[in-house]
Amino acid sequence: MAVSMGFMNAADLLVEAESFSNKGGWAVDQQFMDLMGSSYLIAHGLGMPVADATTQVIFPEKGRYYVYVRTYNWTSPWDKGEGPGKFTLYVDNQKTVSPLGTDGSSWEWQAAGEVTVKDVNVTLRLRDLSGFDGRCDAIYFTTDRHAVPPSDVKDLEAFRHKKLNIPDSPLTKKGYDLVVVGAGIAGISAAVSAGRLGCRVALINDRPIIGGNNSSEIRVHLGGRINEGKYKNLGNLQKEFAPSKGGNAQPAAVYEDQKKMNWLANEKNVTLFANYRVIKVTKEDSKIASVIAKHIETGEEMEFKAPLFSDCTGDGTVGYLSGADYRMGRESKEEFNENIAPDKADKMTMGSSVQWYSVDNKKSCGFPEFDYGIHFNEQNCEKVMNGEWTWETGMNLNQITDFERIRDYGMLVVYSNWSFLKNHLKENSQYKNRKLAWVAYIAGKRESRRLMGDYILKEDDLMKNVSHEDASFTTTWSIDLHWPDPENEKKFPGDKAFKATTTHNVIHYYSVPYRCLYSRNVDNLFMAGRNISVTHVALGTVRVMRTTGEMGEVVGMAASICKEHHTTPRGVYQHYLDDLKVKMTEGVGNKELPNNQTYNEGGTLGDWKEENMQK
Repeated sequence: MAVSMGFMNAADLLVEAESFSNKGGWAVDQQFMDLMGSSYLIAHGLGMPVADATTQVIFPEKGRYYVYVRTYNWTSPWDKGEGPGKFTLYVDNQKTVSPLGTDGSSWEWQAAGEVTVKDVNVTLRLRDLSGFDGRCDAIYFTTDRHAVPPSDVKDLEAFRHKKLNIPDSPLTKKGYDLVVVGAGIAGISAAVSAGRLGCRVALINDRPIIGGNNSSEIRVHLGGRINEGKYKNLGNLQKEFAPSKGGNAQPAAVYEDQKKMNWLANEKNVTLFANYRVIKVTKEDSKIASVIAKHIETGEEMEFKAPLFSDCTGDGTVGYLSGADYRMGRESKEEFNENIAPDKADKMTMGSSVQWYSVDNKKSCGFPEFDYGIHFNEQNCEKVMNGEWTWETGMNLNQITDFERIRDYGMLVVYSNWSFLKNHLKENSQYKNRKLAWVAYIAGKRESRRLMGDYILKEDDLMKNVSHEDASFTTTWSIDLHWPDPENEKKFPGDKAFKATTTHNVIHYYSVPYRCLYSRNVDNLFMAGRNISVTHVALGTVRVMRTTGEMGEVVGMAASICKEHHTTPRGVYQHYLDDLKVKMTEGVGNKELPNNQTYNEGGTLGDWKEENMQK
């Protein structure tokens, strides 16, 4: 989108980089819209410059324009020198100040010089110079050299709305019974479960593909077991769309993105709104009235109205925006009598992983020198060919407000270590023919906000097999909590550790109360995924994706009961629990398909028998 409006007596033009018509090799990164108000383009080339991004724009008039580019030197938290994310902006054939993206310590408008516009029809071109994640948010042209756009996020949002002619009132979408936000395994399961039971569902996802952590963008295998516990038909849905192979950090085809997309497209009651990120919520008393979502490329906004909403974002974004009660970090031992918990509560969470792998190039290949504040040597380098879940960062940072730094550090250590192995390791013959084949730029997150429901699942429930009348989906994974690897911390002290370790505390296969799946203070809000109502300790078992998929199925069933009886999520528990039990017994997925979804971790405290099932 490129629209001009007057700035005082000046002519000007604002162009959002993510709206470029031809992205070339640049990718749209929307992960930090909550922090900076916009997506941006990133040149994620693994050390090889990516193809140019181009677009056509129309200037308001001919003349001389001053150029400003909003960009960020992403290695600045660790190195104060010139950063690696180098790129150049061309206006037709005029090269602006170069390189861009290498200076400063925050997102800022970098002066890029002047250009002369002789024909108002102009081609803009972003040329990557390094392949090391240069990033461009927006480009501003003005005939007034003093008219630098604002940097404050709120002021910049207002500036964008004005310059891009974004309407004050978004397009409204009505007629839905349920709006599901987030199309990971939990979200797609919730949407399809509700849809098959008669609900009209809007499914909003802020990426072009679905599957969340199990997509080719992040590449995490599905963990946990399905078809266990009292309600053995929960999980059948996953047999319809789940990949046939497993494993972390594998080639993209392993995660079968198109299989999931095709499966979802066949659901007549579910409408997918891809590339939309929820940014606002409106409320009426203690209920959500609507959510407002922004397109990650065009900036177009839509408002979705419905009687019911389900937060499947992982970060609890809808709950947070609606004022739902939530927690972050670790509870103390004393609060919930949890032996696994720390003595004192703190802000630590499990971290995020930037996974990667290399391949045999069959002949010698190089890799650029990459040394930006994290120094590897013979003693501290990681002599490996790939990195999966153990490459984990940000456990002592805020997984919401510090997330760009967390993701960037994940990429920084991958590049820095690989550069040392390729260029400086004394005995590096095994690396000479290897090249980086894939490094994630969408980070795989494990923990952030947990929305509080009428019940908070805790350690005792799992270890003592406490029975609840509203037992629903079954969790089978061990209590798998991550913390910084002590050996890695010795080599990289302070906040520079980048590897994690864990201990698996085995549990009984355990059916979790339905009351963990809806908000205790936002009356029409469900949740499914890693943001449900659990303590940090209990999150260690329910967070794996086959388990979150079963959560989604239960939410969809409960939503259909809400529609039928004009009740709330809490009302299902209070008045229609027997109806929910019937639906959980029957299931919504294909019962005839074989179950190859069996990968589990940690085992169980006892063989599952009929007499152990929660009543």
